Amino acid sequence: VEDVNYAQKRVVVDKIMSHFGNTLTGKTFGILGLTFKPDTDDMRESPSLVIIEALLHAGASVQVYDPAGMDNCRQMVSSEVQFCSDVPSALNQADAMVLLTEWNEFLELDFEAVKHGLKQPVIFDARNVYDPIKMKRLGFIYFGIGRG
Repeated sequence: VEDVNYAQKRVVVDKIMSHFGNTLTGKTFGILGLTFKPDTDDMRESPSLVIIEALLHAGASVQVYDPAGMDNCRQMVSSEVQFCSDVPSALNQADAMVLLTEWNEFLELDFEAVKHGLKQPVIFDARNVYDPIKMKRLGFIYFGIGRG
């Protein structure tokens, strides 16, 4: 069961590497949501820990924001991770946005502002909360995890 859970967490990283290539050196990822689920600061078994580690290992820079889990996460990840005070800061000049926890704050983002902040209009949605058709219409390259 643990191997299956770990492999599932790697799916996000595999999609990212499929899009950007096997080396992520020079790439920056803005991660929204660090906790295991919304409305908690619980980091136990959070996919973000595996994903952050894999992105850093592949040479990427990581900028993160979570409404409640920042302090707990800070104790569990590399000091290379940049902790940001809000969504715009986490996405500023990132090559892609990676949504990992479906906090209410992330469900209705100002997508024009998101697109303006990112270097490239790319979203990896690990929770499948955004409508793929709407994201394409707004000009994003959109990857829902578990979707085609």
